[in-house]
Formats: sequence, structure tokens, C-alpha cells
Amino acid sequence: MPRNVAFGGGSRGAARGVTSVACLAFVAALAIAFWAGALWIGNTLIQLFMH
Repeated sequence: MPRNVAFGGGSRGAARGVTSVACLAFVAALAIAFWAGALWIGNTLIQLFMH
């Protein structure tokens, strides 16, 4: 039985690559934000305890 292209997902091949790259970029941005926050909190604690 043939599939209808509109419901079968046959035209989504190129969009999947773009979505995976966007997902990786988003995860990388979250990782950078996490480590920037961790460094900021660590730096603040070091300054508080050293003075």
C-alpha cells in the first residue's frame, strides 16, 4: 500500500540534519552558560573568603 508523502515524512530528510545541528548548538550554548555561571560563582566565593 503506497504512503502519502504528506503524512509519511518523506520530505523531511534535509530538515533532520539542520535540526540536529541546531540541537547541538543549543546544547553547546547551555554548556557554555553553565560553566560561565560555575566560574562566576566560584570566583565570587573565592573573593568573599579571601578578603
